[in-house]
Formats: sequence, structure tokens, C-alpha cells
Amino acid sequence: MINVRRLGHATLTTPNLNRAIEYYNEVIGLNVVARDRKSAILATKVGLEAIALVEGDQAELARLSFQVAPGTDLNDCIKALAKHGVKAERRSEISPGVKEAITFKDNKGTAIDVYAEYEFAKDMEKPIGIMPLKLGHVAYRCEDIKPVMQFYMDVLGFRLSDIRGDFFCFLRCNSDHHAVNFVNDPKAQLHHIAFEVKDWPEIHRACDYLAKNNLLLVWGPGRHIIGHNIAAYHRNHDGVRVELYTEMDQMKDEALGYFDPRPWHQETPLRPKQHGPETLRNYWGFGSGSTANMPGYP
Repeated sequence: MINVRRLGHATLTTPNLNRAIEYYNEVIGLNVVARDRKSAILATKVGLEAIALVEGDQAELARLSFQVAPGTDLNDCIKALAKHGVKAERRSEISPGVKEAITFKDNKGTAIDVYAEYEFAKDMEKPIGIMPLKLGHVAYRCEDIKPVMQFYMDVLGFRLSDIRGDFFCFLRCNSDHHAVNFVNDPKAQLHHIAFEVKDWPEIHRACDYLAKNNLLLVWGPGRHIIGHNIAAYHRNHDGVRVELYTEMDQMKDEALGYFDPRPWHQETPLRPKQHGPETLRNYWGFGSGSTANMPGYP
């Protein structure tokens, strides 16, 4: 097993590269740190690479990257993966911040890059757009979450934070409640990507900013029950659902085994658990008090 420490950047294909760059730069507020005729890489203002864009026929998740502890020997990671029957190879210069990585595919076919050393990007632009802190998590639809969940736990070192019924799981690799989540769906595809902003007033500001850019919310704002993050969702020009969130549950100490207590928690201490399928999505906000689903959101 290797021990992933954080989510790096997500690589998305796009049928309109210039429009996608404009959205992530001018609306989301990421800096363009590399660009050529068919691709671009963008980072947050605090220097974390978040999104890589590649020309493609449609908008899809093409790759995910994760960081392990600095100083880790990537050859040891290759050997650890081999014990699980996963073949990995070395890959160089995958982004301005990542010079050396290993690459392989998870058991649902998504390409994964894992690296140990990262060089933070410099903020060379004036403040613009929403300006999130980081790419916080990526959600994916799977035909069956169970083998995917086990792969991420047994092979990549993720821990199960919560599971709703037998169809929606949330996995963490650090103190954040989840860095990836998987939901059952007949068609395997990206569910949403999520950016963390610093606080609730930033969600308020972001919603107004989206409206001025003719990007209307499709759900929220509201406070989830699983994870307890305040979240608002919109779709970008490629149809990708994008979540903006803050106040996600934090497990600061794995040995204690519970999430840091907060006034809005329904129980204390709050520990990872199995949620019934009837669990409401929202503590408050659109859809709270009802089991009706947001379209495409179990």
C-alpha cells in the first residue's frame, strides 16, 4: 500500500480549450502556469496546481494526481503497487510543479499520477474571480462503488469517512472529510469537481460573481449532512458540475477517530459511520426536509 497525502490536480478534456481556460482563469480565479496549443495547467493563488486542460471531443475526467509524503522513493511506490497487481511506470515533467511521478490506472480505468516532490506555483496575476484555496475533492460515478472503494483504501491508503446506503462513499487521505467520493450509476463518468473557499462569506460572494457571469446555480447553497460542508453547485460551459464549498468536517487526529466537534453536528462525537439511504442531503438549504434528489445527485 502507498499512502496518499493529498489530492493534486485533475486533468479534464474539453472541446473548447480557449473557453475552458477563460472560465477557470477569469471566473474561478486560477492562474495559468503553463499553456501550449492543445493544453493548459492552472493553479490557485496560493500555489497549488488544480486543473489541467487538454483538448478532446467532450468534457471528461482524463487523469487524477495525488501527492505522497515528500522524500518518498517512488520506486518503493512502484513495488508496493506491484504487490496488488498494479503496473506503474515513471513519468517526468507532468506539470510545472511536478517533475517526477509514477503513473498507473485505478480499477475503474482512470489514469493516476502519484508524486512526492512538489514546487509551488507563483502568483503572477492580479486578484481575479472566485480564487479558491484548492481543488478539494473529485466525485465519480461508478457501476459499483465497492471494488473502487476497496482499491482506494487497500492500494492508495485512503480511509472511509462515511457511506450512504451501499451506493455513495466518501474517502479521506488527510484531515479533510473526503478527497474523493464515489456513487453508483449505470454510466461511469465524472460526477463533479469541488473547490474549497475560505469561508461562508466567500460562498456568498462567489454566487453573486457567478450570476454576473451568467452561470446560474443548479443546487444550493446549503449545508450537507454527510461532511457538513456548506456547498453551492453550478455547471460550467462544458457541462461539468462544479462545487464551491467551505467548513468541511475535519479529522485532525486519526487515533481519536472522530471529526472535530462543530455546533452544527447532529451528534457528538461525530465518527465515520454507515448512513441510511433515507439520510437527507442537507441540514438546511434547498432540498432540506425532503428526500427528493437534485438531478443526478443521490
